[in-house]
Amino acid sequence: MLVSRTTRPPADHPPHGARLLGAGRGPPPAPPPTAKECTLLISLLDATPQNAGAKAATLGRLATAGFPVPPGFVVPIASYESTVAHLDIPTVLAQRGPDEVRRLIESQAFPPQLLSELANALSSLGDLPVAVRSSATTEDTPHASAAGQHDTYLAIHGPAAVATKLLATWSSLWTTRAVRYRHTFAAAPGTDAPTPTTPATAVLIQRHIDADVAGVLFTASPGNSVHSASGQVSVIEASWGLGESVVQGSVTPDEYVASADGVLERRLGDKRTRIDRSPEGTTTTEVPAEARRRACLSDDQVVRLRKLGEDVAHYLGGPQDIEFAVEGDQFWLLQARPITAALATSPQKTLGQQIDDPSKGDAVERRGGAAESLVAAAGRSDLVLAGAAGLLLRGTGGSPGIATGPARVVNGPEDFAKVAVGDILICRYTDPAWTALFTVIAGVVTETGGRLSHAAIVARERRIPAVLGVPTILSSVQDGDLLTIDGSAGTVRAPRSSELSATRAHRFTARQRSKTCGGP
Repeated sequence: MLVSRTTRPPADHPPHGARLLGAGRGPPPAPPPTAKECTLLISLLDATPQNAGAKAATLGRLATAGFPVPPGFVVPIASYESTVAHLDIPTVLAQRGPDEVRRLIESQAFPPQLLSELANALSSLGDLPVAVRSSATTEDTPHASAAGQHDTYLAIHGPAAVATKLLATWSSLWTTRAVRYRHTFAAAPGTDAPTPTTPATAVLIQRHIDADVAGVLFTASPGNSVHSASGQVSVIEASWGLGESVVQGSVTPDEYVASADGVLERRLGDKRTRIDRSPEGTTTTEVPAEARRRACLSDDQVVRLRKLGEDVAHYLGGPQDIEFAVEGDQFWLLQARPITAALATSPQKTLGQQIDDPSKGDAVERRGGAAESLVAAAGRSDLVLAGAAGLLLRGTGGSPGIATGPARVVNGPEDFAKVAVGDILICRYTDPAWTALFTVIAGVVTETGGRLSHAAIVARERRIPAVLGVPTILSSVQDGDLLTIDGSAGTVRAPRSSELSATRAHRFTARQRSKTCGGP
């Protein structure tokens, strides 16, 4: 039986969610449930990395401390392990592959006692729609985010529907993309990723948040260590509706850079679509033209979000990648994980590193379009990005580095087979099914998305350059066009002759990497 313990913010919690660490935290918590009571379901407040995975455990810590976390509960790792124990997954995986593992898990008879407890726990949440999300032992670690590798289901209503999605979430541990991701990071030096045959997952079930605005907050600037006079800056990307459009990069979101001094920068994205709850789950609709170029967050909301993120980072002991939702004037924390690649560097120097004055390098990163004049002001006119080479497109730099290679336009999974070692991936946006391509490509350019989207996060983990939100890239580039992309300056251009000689060496390096990590 699940012991009911609330995960709502205490009554004295500021309505905007800005956590004051010294503020009151409501009544003392109830005594912890016994081992017997925790067999099938546990309170979110009792989640630990050992019984519930890092994602649920972190949210449980934040909820216990009074941060605004949606109420919910956890189907712990032990429930997954007991349900699949008889399947001998390592043997099935070796002999018949991950698809068969998934089929076996999803065809399981759902445990009657677990279904009964699910119904009771959902009733305690008011029988409202819920989000069903994985919390695996292999995600949200300091070395690998596993961003989007396991399935999430939003706006699910009723015990039977939740039970079906619970089995699907368990089985998503064994998608081809998730298995390959684990292989990649287990093979990478200096990581502590588990071997591909040992993962397990809990499932986090929380009240679904009908977000008016949602997005991602990095409490430290990704790509390079930008500081203001008062300290480290935070980057917020947000768009209308649920946060999936920002995370997957299907829209180019608004981007805000803020510090203790206030809002330092604001760049409005072309937020063409939004995702919202529907009777069938979620639906995608067009955003009215006037709202596309209107800021989805006020300066006051940005300042409060930054402070909330700063408090979370302080409480958790390091920079955080935070997913948030805004419902009315209430902020909700949906996920917090360590930033895995905020300061990743490329084997080639970034533009900022090649300029002697670091402050000018920061300015190049922040102002993008002023790159040429800033480089010239630094006395290094030979680094000017535009010129006689021709094509020059601009977007948002999402992962540092410079790469030259042939463009490979990919419209969907049906085009994956044509991607070769050293290609520059050109696409609208990426999702977790595309992750394997990042082990062989030299860089990526997307039509939509921002610095905190799936493509940018995986590119930083793989240490390859990424340029996001280039509106005309698909109409401007054809398969095989030679391109040079700069993931710090956010530019895409035709290469200079001096860069072509480096392309062969880069493709050799990428080929060696693909032998180590496995190709798509």
